[in-house]
Formats: sequence, C-alpha cells, structure tokens
Amino acid sequence: MPLSQRIETAMDQALALSQGSAAPRKLSGALIYATKPGGARIRPTILLSVAAACGDDRPALADAAAAALELIHCASLVHDDLPCFDDADLRRGKPSVHRAYSEPLAVLTGDSLIILAFEVLARAAGQEPERAGRLILSLAQRSGMPGGICAGQGWESEPVIDLGAYHRSKTAALFMAATEMGAIAAGHAPEEWRDLGALIGEAFQVADDLRDALLDEESLGKPVGQDDLHGRPSAVAELGVKGAVERLKQILSGAIASIPSCPGEAALAQMVSHQAERIMPAVPARYRA
Repeated sequence: MPLSQRIETAMDQALALSQGSAAPRKLSGALIYATKPGGARIRPTILLSVAAACGDDRPALADAAAAALELIHCASLVHDDLPCFDDADLRRGKPSVHRAYSEPLAVLTGDSLIILAFEVLARAAGQEPERAGRLILSLAQRSGMPGGICAGQGWESEPVIDLGAYHRSKTAALFMAATEMGAIAAGHAPEEWRDLGALIGEAFQVADDLRDALLDEESLGKPVGQDDLHGRPSAVAELGVKGAVERLKQILSGAIASIPSCPGEAALAQMVSHQAERIMPAVPARYRA
C-alpha cells in the first residue's frame, strides 16, 4: 500500500474515534475540517519512510504513530492561526478554523486533536507496549516543554530570542519526532535518527521563511509577510534571501549525509531528495544561482 494511502487510512481511523451521535456536531465537524483535506502530510511520510528503512516489522504501530504525529501537527496549525498568535484568516487555501467555526471552537479543536493523538497511541499499546510507551514519550517531548513546539511558540513572547532554539522547537521538533518515532515503531533506537529530523526541520523552517518573504497569499494558501508583521526572527532577516537559499542547500546536503546505515538507506535518501525538490521550486530562480 502506498504511504499516502496508509496515512489517510490511519487518519480516518483516528478521526472516527472523535465522531458519534453523542458528540457535539460543530466540534466534530471542526476536527474533520482542521485535518482534511490534509497538506502534504510530510511528517507522517518521513515517519513511515524511516520505519520502512528500519524494517517496518510492526506496520500497524507505525501507522498509529504517523496518525498521532499528524494530529499534533494539525492541532498546532489551528492554534497558530488564532488571533492571540498569528491571527491568520487562511490555512491551506481555506478559512482558518477560528474563522470558519469561531475562536472558542478553534481552541477546543486544537485541544481535542492533541488528546486524540495520545489516545491513538494508547490504543495501539496492546501490540507492542514497550514501543508504544516510547512513542508516547517521544511525541510528548517534541510537543511540549522545554524543547517542543509549545516552547517554539513560547519563544515568540521572549524579549530576546535564541534563533537556533526557536527554530529547533518551533519547526524541527516534530521532524525530530518523525524520525525518532519511525525508528521506535520498527524496534530501533531513536537517538541516531535525531540529527536527520533536526536537519530536515531546519530546512523546512528556512524554506518557510523564504516562502513567507517571497510568495503571495494566493500561491502560499495562507497570509504572507507574517515574520515581518509580527517581528519574528527568520533566516531571511538574518541572512538575506541569497544567504538563506545557500543555507537551505547546505542543510539538505547535511540531512542526506546524516542518514544512519540501515537496510533502506538508499530509498530514504531518495525520499529526502524528493522532499528537497518540493521545497526549492518555491524559491524564484534568480535567487538559486
């Protein structure tokens, strides 16, 4: 089964847990709205690719991990768009959840998706309790404090921002979760996979900074110029456009070089290269020379 189909099937199974005749109709609808249609599903794709490279001997557990990770990511987008943070009207080319359903329901949607993510992993624990426990720990550490995506949002309230720590927690954390959790689901130690996740995450943050600075709202599917508007640190502000593009190239090369030796090393390198190709076209040609 293609990875994309595995991910969507796992997401459907997870979301089914949140639906039912006893559930409030609007909130149930908001959970579906926030997660479907999905974006590129990059994080769960990386997770399943790492699991495949490590043997993928428990595919059902890997699928549950992929869904849990994507649920956390979707929750973070709902919360990021709220008026108290980015105050964004659009997400993935359609009204953000708080615009479509109201601000209170958007808060509840994000909260519900976070809880659902851990329910999915808890339900999968019967297959491999030890691995499931480690999956829950990895996802919790990469979602909260002191170095998860909550910390990333928290850095934006500090008077002085550590750019490296900010990017590691705001963006790289869930990519680190993707590589760690893929390895854990397949019975491998997560430690040697952290560098790959960190580098992929850094690459996506730099690419996101470039898109925010260079693209228009229609192309991006969400408001642009947010880094400048909110006074947030960015690779473009620090390095300029050309410097950020060069940094992006260096990070992607380092990511491929960091892949640990494993049976699926070549296929995983190809996947990382494919993701790199998806990033670079967003950068105008004049800046790539």
